Amino acid sequence: MPGAELVLRVSVLAPDPATTVVVNCAGRTRSIIGAQSLINAGLANRVLALRNGTIGWTLAGLALDHGQGRRAPEVPAASARQARAAAWAVAGKVGVRQVDSARLRALEDGGRRTVYRFDVRTPEEYVAGHPAGFRPAPGGQLVQETDWFAPVRGALMVLADDDGGRAAMTGSWLAQMGWDVAVWPPDPAGPAEDGPWWPALPPTPAVTLAGPAQVDDWLQAQEALVVDVDTSPRFLGGHLPGAVWVPRADLPHLPGLVSGSARLVLTSADGVLAAFAVADLPPRAAVTVLAGGTAGWTGSGRPLQAGPGGMLSPPVDVYHRPYEGTDVDPAAMQAYLDWEHGLVAQLERDGTHGFTVLTEERGACI
Repeated sequence: MPGAELVLRVSVLAPDPATTVVVNCAGRTRSIIGAQSLINAGLANRVLALRNGTIGWTLAGLALDHGQGRRAPEVPAASARQARAAAWAVAGKVGVRQVDSARLRALEDGGRRTVYRFDVRTPEEYVAGHPAGFRPAPGGQLVQETDWFAPVRGALMVLADDDGGRAAMTGSWLAQMGWDVAVWPPDPAGPAEDGPWWPALPPTPAVTLAGPAQVDDWLQAQEALVVDVDTSPRFLGGHLPGAVWVPRADLPHLPGLVSGSARLVLTSADGVLAAFAVADLPPRAAVTVLAGGTAGWTGSGRPLQAGPGGMLSPPVDVYHRPYEGTDVDPAAMQAYLDWEHGLVAQLERDGTHGFTVLTEERGACI
C-alpha cells in the first residue's frame, strides 16, 4: 500500500495489538516514514521498519517475491474515523489546518502565491473522481519526492482525501519539512472531475503530420527514417520498426541525421514532444511528425519492435535507481545505502532544511 494508507488501513490488517507490524520499501526512506507515522499516530502494536528495505534483503542473500498483487482491504467507517482522529492529533501539533473555499482564496493572495493542490488517495480512487483542480500524488510519494511534485519553495500545499486522515498524516510530514500545508475537507456538492490527470501544456506547434498508414508506406518503400525522441526506456520497451532513438537535446548535434535520409518522421509517445522537437532540427522541408505518436501507430493495429534497435546517443536521459530491476549490481546497491546512511550527518551540516522533529513533549515518540 502507499505510505499514506498505513494509518488508515493498519487496524484492519493487524487488529491484534500483539501483532508486530514491519514496514518495508525498496530502500530505507519510505519504510522509516511509514513506521514513524504509525508510531506518531499511537498504534499499540510494535512497529518496525525493515532495515535497508528490499536492497538490504537482497544483499543478505534472501529471495524476493515478484509480481505481488495483494492489496489492503477496504476500511470500515468506524476504523476510518479512528484513523482520521489519530492523524489529526499529529497534524494539529505541527500547524496543519483545514481550509474552506473562502480561506483558500485568502491564502492564494489574489493569485500572487503558488498553490499546489494534491489528492493523496490511491491512483484508482483519483481516477474514479476527485475535487476539480487537484492532481494525484499518493501521500507517501509526495513526502518522498516533494522536490518533484512541488519545486517552488514556500508554496502553499493543499491536500485532499475522503476524510480518512490520509491528507492529515501526509500534511504532518510536509509541515515538519517546513511547508505551509492545509487540508481541503471533502465536499460532495463541490465541483468534481474524474479520469486521469494531464499536465497543462503550451499550444502544440503547427507542424506537418502524417498518419500511421502514410508513414508505414514510406517505411515499406524505404523513403523515410523514423526518429523517436521520447525517453530511452519507452524506446527500449517498444518502437516503430527500424526507428532510431535520439534525445531531443542531441538533435541539433547530429548533422548526418538530416542529410542521411530523404524524409525524417519524428515520433514520441503521443506525438506532442515530437512536434516541439521539430524546431530543434536544421530547417528542411521533409520533416514530418507521426500523428498521434507511437500510441497512434499501435492504435492502428501496427506492431512495435522492442530492444535497443538504433540508439544514436547513449541512454543517459534516465537515472536508474539501484533498486529498480532484477539485475542490479550489488556494489551499486551498497553505494546507495552508504549515501543514505550519510544523509543525517549531511543535514546536520546544512542549515537550510528546516526540519522540525516531533518529540515526546509535542505528543509523539521518535
